[in-house]
Amino acid sequence: MHDELAGLLAQMAPDATVHRIGLRDYHVGELYGQPCVLVLARIGKVAAAATTVTLIREFNVDAIVFTGLAGGIGQGVRVGDVVVGMSLVQHDMDARPIFPRHEIPLLDRAYFDTDAALNIKLRDSAQAYVLEQLADDIDAATRADFGIDVPTVHEGLIASGDTFVHAAGMAASLVDALPDVLCVEMEGAAVAQICHEYAVPCAVIRTISDRADSTASVDFRAFLQRVASVYAVGILRRFLTGMVSREI
Repeated sequence: MHDELAGLLAQMAPDATVHRIGLRDYHVGELYGQPCVLVLARIGKVAAAATTVTLIREFNVDAIVFTGLAGGIGQGVRVGDVVVGMSLVQHDMDARPIFPRHEIPLLDRAYFDTDAALNIKLRDSAQAYVLEQLADDIDAATRADFGIDVPTVHEGLIASGDTFVHAAGMAASLVDALPDVLCVEMEGAAVAQICHEYAVPCAVIRTISDRADSTASVDFRAFLQRVASVYAVGILRRFLTGMVSREI
């Protein structure tokens, strides 16, 4: 979303250049000492896939890190928590009876694993951030407004689909089909699939903005501006400053 990207762009070196491709602005420059390309992926699997292909083919990136919001759906996944996607699946892919449910036709798989090394760095960066810095960046009143105490960093399955999951029935059906799912969003599995096809390492990290089963009421726009954008900057700062120089 724009608010998350704005926070990162503000930290990018002032000599960054902008490349306009396919209605997207790709910001090329240095972020926390690392050469990076920042871009708004847009919403939905097609948009995210198109952005990912452009990053790989036009900018020759070594790896891709996707950040954003998600709805918590697994037990114990609360507002303000962070999920590092170890594997991703498209919950709305269903080409039965030709292919099994969730399997991507012609790729012989439904689940796409992310890069183990990137995941470790993201997990450690997220854990350090929520324990050491979050309380300084987000005041107590804001944390209380959204019911954020000490956020948990989860690792596991993320489900993506071109449907906004917001009702209890939808969430229950998704959990029935994918019992291990932690959260649901609309882009990550498409990014992971493209990175698999091009053999480019990727990672997906999500901040939980609400419960996808609608049991919690959260002002999405306020959460995005006051919480999620702060998380993105804080976690990626630790992630990038702890890396050896490479293009992300």
